[in-house]
Amino acid sequence: MTIKRQKYLDKLISRKGNGLIKVVTGSRRCGKSFLLFTLFKKHLLSKKIPADHIIEAALDDEEHEELLDRHALGEYVRGKIKDDNMYYVLLDEIQEVDGFERVLNGFLKMPNVDVYVTGSNSTLLSSEISSIFKDRGDEIRMHPLSFSEFMSVYEGSKSEGWDEYFMYGGLPLVLSYKNVEDKEDYLIRLFEKTYLSDIIERRKIRSKDELDELVNILASSIGSLTNPTKLENTFKSEKKIEFSRQTINTYIGYLKDAYILSDARRYDIKGKKYINTPVKYYFEDTGLRNARLNFRQTEETHIMENIIYNELKIRGCKVDVGLVEKYGKDKNLKTTKSIYEVDFIANRGSKKYYIQSALSLSSSEKENQEKRSLLEIKDSFKKIIIIKDDIKPRRDENGIVTIGLWNFLLDENSLEL
Repeated sequence: MTIKRQKYLDKLISRKGNGLIKVVTGSRRCGKSFLLFTLFKKHLLSKKIPADHIIEAALDDEEHEELLDRHALGEYVRGKIKDDNMYYVLLDEIQEVDGFERVLNGFLKMPNVDVYVTGSNSTLLSSEISSIFKDRGDEIRMHPLSFSEFMSVYEGSKSEGWDEYFMYGGLPLVLSYKNVEDKEDYLIRLFEKTYLSDIIERRKIRSKDELDELVNILASSIGSLTNPTKLENTFKSEKKIEFSRQTINTYIGYLKDAYILSDARRYDIKGKKYINTPVKYYFEDTGLRNARLNFRQTEETHIMENIIYNELKIRGCKVDVGLVEKYGKDKNLKTTKSIYEVDFIANRGSKKYYIQSALSLSSSEKENQEKRSLLEIKDSFKKIIIIKDDIKPRRDENGIVTIGLWNFLLDENSLEL
């Protein structure tokens, strides 16, 4: 079973020889190593690049432990360069090397070296890449499998595939396990032993219990508006734990830096401004989220919303939560204000999409409820409702498009339908 990851491979190929350091970022186990060492290396070999002109090292592997010293890494790479032809340097988990930016920036001075690296934590955040590499870094952000990628290798119907995907997520290795117990054990162990252990070790966190509780609360409330103050109050009232909002905010930052969580800020559509708090948090992979809760809280409505959010991010959209304020008068002619929420505002280039996620439109009342906020938006950008029903896109007299979930997820051009 080979998953092509064509979107990411195409990005690497298009950047080949551009004089920049190509940095593949994303969560652990999302497929970065496979992309670099299998798919991209195979591409290079297919273009007649000699194998000895491809220099590779997995820096989280004991085999290359001596290369964690930046001087040793530099000598290792330079020692393999024997002529003036182009060499391709592939380095996995570069953040394991202390001071890696110095050795990589040194490679940039060599005209016949093309560098590709991967990284899994905040050492290689998008916001830092340009400064770390002095504007010579080029990021390729990688995600776990999209539903479309998952279904390209899944042997079963769309309905069966959806049941698997929303429960166990899109980490590629999950597909290799054939029974439920193995899938669950892998995801539970991965979250605990890899993701959280990495944060605790790197950030020198003394109280693991507080981090555990915070992750549990966030996992239980995906798609709900919250902020550190609300979470602090939850710890006090429900957990009987004193946990300051400042520490909560710091820990959430750690989870975001490790590509476990992403957030969506609120945006006032009519006022055209961001509202600083509260925000919504979503998990990078729903399988990891479900594993954190021992696969007990698997409400399809919330998980579907999380998956739609992830799909929009995979497609390169910047995603916010929208709100629309409507003013009116009551029977006493006093001014009233109603606030309607739009699940997502997705921006991609000059295009904008207002999107509602609804498990079903089971009644006219439910349909009107989902459309109400969209009808209050007076601009001409596309308005979409995604429902789980397997239907073809349909457009009403107000221009609102209703589309089936699988149609949306499996057609990469579905936002344009």
